[in-house]
Amino acid sequence: MTMNVKRPELLLPAGSKEKLDYAIHYGADAVYLGMVDFSLRAMRKGELITIDNLKECINLAHSMNKKVYLTLNIFAYDNDLKKMIEQAEKINDAAPDAILFSDFGVYNLIRKYMPKIALHVSTQTNILNSEAVKFWQDLGAERVVLSRDLSLEQIKEIKKNVPDMELEVFVHGAQCVSFSGRCLISDYMTKGERKANHGNCSQSCRWSYKLVEETRQGEYFDIEENGQGTHILSPKDLALINYLPQLIDIGIDSFKIEGRTKSLYYVSAVAKAYRKAIDDYLNLGKIDEEANYNEIIKIGNRGYTTGFYFHKPDSEGYSYDISKGLAGADCLCVFLEKKDNKYKILTKNKFLLNDEIEIITPSECFKTKVNNIVDDKSCEKKELSNTNDISWLELSQEPQNYEYALARTIGVKNLR
Repeated sequence: MTMNVKRPELLLPAGSKEKLDYAIHYGADAVYLGMVDFSLRAMRKGELITIDNLKECINLAHSMNKKVYLTLNIFAYDNDLKKMIEQAEKINDAAPDAILFSDFGVYNLIRKYMPKIALHVSTQTNILNSEAVKFWQDLGAERVVLSRDLSLEQIKEIKKNVPDMELEVFVHGAQCVSFSGRCLISDYMTKGERKANHGNCSQSCRWSYKLVEETRQGEYFDIEENGQGTHILSPKDLALINYLPQLIDIGIDSFKIEGRTKSLYYVSAVAKAYRKAIDDYLNLGKIDEEANYNEIIKIGNRGYTTGFYFHKPDSEGYSYDISKGLAGADCLCVFLEKKDNKYKILTKNKFLLNDEIEIITPSECFKTKVNNIVDDKSCEKKELSNTNDISWLELSQEPQNYEYALARTIGVKNLR
């Protein structure tokens, strides 16, 4: 193991109980999650984390000796604070390891109604300097999440000046065009219906915009010549997997991955990639940069950038052509059950009999061939498994442990 280096925490998003479970099995040391009413990434459909299942989710992580941080980091109105007070008893009973917050009113309520829970200060508070870190340390916070607008050298200076305070930094995922994510564009463009600072961002920075000349109302001029407009506000995604050694050497306490609303495949694959990179450096003193990059391009992305870490972002830091994240590999299925040499799967994207596919598990990654597909209901053999089908597969090579296994396409497409 690399000498005199502290082992950092790998912190993954948990948008649901299932994603929490997979994130931990694929390598997370801790997860962060938010409830619908108080989170900046509040999903409104699907399997949600609510005050009613919060304790169940936290207990699951604690049963695997992992930590859970609860996000109460909206900028709150009085009615929000009233809801928090009403739910404080259940939050205390659920026993998260820390609460992330950004609002001073929320801070007061946590100290008053949830005093035994540790305080983590959200990146929304725009922490850019050592004195700001000391300020929150004096107010009882155990950790601060630094602004994404800092360089590596600035982070190093902060850690040197406040060595006894835990520092958390973002290392991977989507970035917001606004300063530390404090955004009003969504509110304006949706006439107040989608408040970004209240967990309901419409992602206006991902929209395509065109230029209008004031004196010629209604005449549009494309900013690019291709006639498709341009995503002038849409940053590429952050990816620091090959720069983790510098951050580890500084003594950063926690590496944070963005993506509570992203897929089960995203959470699993990004956890696996960053877990390996961290462990390689700690155990071997080096990382495999090419292998790391080849792995993260198989995960949904808008192209990658290092953000502010080495220089102020220029035009190369924006994804002008498209705002949607594209994965270099499609997730094909999730493994559900095993009987003899057959595997019950839920299909995420269509695949065919005799296709070569890639299996990933928390401990494996290998190529195999689909030798047989049988429909779960009719028990008839078929030539393909369509999206949302439940099927039984026979494979030329089987995973050592099918639990938490995922299948994806081989190779890389949509290379940005």
